[in-house]
Amino acid sequence: MVSAATLLIAAPSSGSGKTTITAALAWHHRRLGRKVRVFKCGPDFLDPQLLGYASGAPVDNLDLWMVGEDLCRQMLADAAQDADVILIEAVMGLFDGEPSAAELSTRLGLPVLAIIDASAMAQTFGALAFGLAHYKSDLPFYGVLANKVAGDRHAQMLQESAKPEHWQGWLGKHEALPERHLGLVLPNEIPDLAQKLDALADALASQPIAALPPVIDYSTSARPALAPLLAGKRIAIARDAAFCFIYPANLTCLSEMGAELVFFSPLAHEALPDADALYLPGGYPELHAATLAAHPSIAADLRHWLAADKPVFAECGGMLALCELLTLMDGASHKMWGVLDATATMQKRLSALGMQAFDLGAGELRGHTFHYSTLESTLQPLLHATPCRLGSQGEAIYRQGSLTTSYVHAWMMSNPAASAALFGTTA
Repeated sequence: MVSAATLLIAAPSSGSGKTTITAALAWHHRRLGRKVRVFKCGPDFLDPQLLGYASGAPVDNLDLWMVGEDLCRQMLADAAQDADVILIEAVMGLFDGEPSAAELSTRLGLPVLAIIDASAMAQTFGALAFGLAHYKSDLPFYGVLANKVAGDRHAQMLQESAKPEHWQGWLGKHEALPERHLGLVLPNEIPDLAQKLDALADALASQPIAALPPVIDYSTSARPALAPLLAGKRIAIARDAAFCFIYPANLTCLSEMGAELVFFSPLAHEALPDADALYLPGGYPELHAATLAAHPSIAADLRHWLAADKPVFAECGGMLALCELLTLMDGASHKMWGVLDATATMQKRLSALGMQAFDLGAGELRGHTFHYSTLESTLQPLLHATPCRLGSQGEAIYRQGSLTTSYVHAWMMSNPAASAALFGTTA
């Protein structure tokens, strides 16, 4: 059995300030010399990068469907081995989704802090807090924090409306962290991020929430070792500002199966490394299309690679870079690497969002899709992914020679054997 002070930070809805306050709390505890681990509910790539900056450690995702309850428990227990504080940022509203952050909380016994944007309310704050606390009788509710408060008098009204044992303080109005079409901008694009986090942590330091949250016990049981399906394999992975949507657990999965991982930056016009397989994750190729299109050697290198029948797995943004043409929101078009018989067009509205799974013959691999582009191709899909929720459309999975590509971002730990198969090795 291991223990760590633990808190799941939720809200009635998106946009309430969960990410900002989770990052500020991580920064606060870290400034006090505590070792902090942060997790993010759901399949998000962007919030974890900010939370990783604030906590000083990689941020893994927790989700009862994509990750699975057993692995969620194991990752929390592993984190508790050496962390003083574990913070978990919820997704959307506390009870939104199937499964929701509330269900994760009740199944794993995670105390819940609710963040409420109080900028346009007074005593109704207490009613909303009471509803969140009591909507599910088995929810381990810890408390409530008011966000975007106008000042001391406003805070007093809010506090008086809430149950005393639930009040965890307040945070005044503050500048929002910058966003773009997929969410928050990357931490390295916010030059004064450390100063912003200092200011937020200073504001929270005098509030009740600054104390350590409840200590939770986690059962320790050794996770079975992964089969060495990728032993001796060298996998090249694109990683830079254009290819930044990489689950830390995916890298862990590949490494634990024995793969040697070698990273390179297409944005820096680095050559395709000498390797046995290639992983092109998602990211923001649309923000760097001209630079990626001008890479002097990668298009030819990829053609030689595919001619040699070396496996390539490309997800979402990685797929866009492989297209013949990428048209941006402003109408400008760029000739991309041209190894995939397809063209992509950026849209001003979200094109798809949701959890999906696919099976290429080695078992079901789970993940999610989230993109603002559309794809046109003469290729016939090998198959379509299966949405987690009925009514959604399954993404096309394409196979062109040794290339496998789709809009679906795979959570590789959901089926390590199926993940190994993407890179040319079967059990």
